[in-house]
Amino acid sequence: MTTPDGSTAPTPLSAGADRRRPRPKPRKIGQNNELRDFIQAHLAMRWSPEQICHALRRRFPGRPEMHVVHETIYQALYVQGRGELRRELARALRTGRARRKPHRQAASRQPRFSHPMVMISDRPAEADDRAVPGHWEGDLIIGKDGASAIGTLVERATRYVMLVHLPGGRGADDVSTALQTTVQALPRHLTKSLTWDQGSEMAAHHAFTVATDIPVYFCDPASPWQRGSNENTNGLLRQYFPKGTDLSAHGPEQLVAVAAELNSRPRKTLDWETPAERLHKLLTA
Repeated sequence: MTTPDGSTAPTPLSAGADRRRPRPKPRKIGQNNELRDFIQAHLAMRWSPEQICHALRRRFPGRPEMHVVHETIYQALYVQGRGELRRELARALRTGRARRKPHRQAASRQPRFSHPMVMISDRPAEADDRAVPGHWEGDLIIGKDGASAIGTLVERATRYVMLVHLPGGRGADDVSTALQTTVQALPRHLTKSLTWDQGSEMAAHHAFTVATDIPVYFCDPASPWQRGSNENTNGLLRQYFPKGTDLSAHGPEQLVAVAAELNSRPRKTLDWETPAERLHKLLTA
């Protein structure tokens, strides 16, 4: 359209085009007062959005209009709109944040260690089925206020346990040196690999591998079941080393004695043989 002065004016939208123009989609929670009130009441009781979603499905099994996924609740808290959840309820979430924390892009993340981790997905298949001995799982049990620790090693095929004395603390260099000293007592055919979580105490994993020729494989984040034998053993060890106690009070002789007790217990998973008996068979075969 041309104006009297010769310039071009913007063409007005037709009625049809205006109707087709995208508009914000009404949100389910904002349109349903009963649903909104139920969610708000349970957020105030510090229920998580996921717990609330399951409760809605159980309370209203035949009413799909009362069913939402937990992401919908988060959106209603963090992306405010008319009729949405009250923002102050976000402080009842376990994070306590009133705004969503943006996730960093994978490309912008800093490497966790100076030498790249080799993940558990690259671990030899023989380690997975426990058919071949010599593949170990490792971890730390932590003492009071995080000031002390004991290293734990469990052989996957025999469940044989070795405890690592850490008199210098649980820094990366201290852990690497102590692990090297501990595995030197093993024959070469029983030192094929070590699997650990992504704790900072293994930042010197490359130095450990160079010194021992034992590759280290790292579990995926928040996946303790990938070191199931070690997790189980750590639970047993808390009978000897309770949480909230000073673990530096236990010398190397006591650690050897505790490991010997565990290794002499019959294990159902070993057809009621002991880890010590299984290991002895391997050493004498």
